[in-house]
Amino acid sequence: MAFILLVQAGLAPAIRSLAERCPISVEVAGDLGRLEPRFEAALYFVAAEAITNAVKHSRAQRIWVELRRRAEWAVVEVSDGGVGGAELSRGSGLVGLLDRVAAVGGRLDVRSKQSHGTRLHAEVPCA
Repeated sequence: MAFILLVQAGLAPAIRSLAERCPISVEVAGDLGRLEPRFEAALYFVAAEAITNAVKHSRAQRIWVELRRRAEWAVVEVSDGGVGGAELSRGSGLVGLLDRVAAVGGRLDVRSKQSHGTRLHAEVPCA
């Protein structure tokens, strides 16, 4: 359902749809407008995987998703206040996201300190 919404309405409505169905409170801020479909898909999957991982592993009470433009980049940042400890080297899902974002010329950064939550920062070109 959310992927159909992504195609029809764009990234922000699709992510908001994910947030509405999430068992943890998800706050979505910002809007990127419409991007090329390949960029929207890459960022959507980052948000979906990050939210899913937070629900499964973080023990967080809240998840934050921020959508913004920075210079010639479209940015999606997903963070939680959970237990942290996510590592690219340990999770095939995170490696898959890294590959997906890199395939469209983007970058993915994962920061996750023990007891300080996790933050995924993805950006793709949007010139």
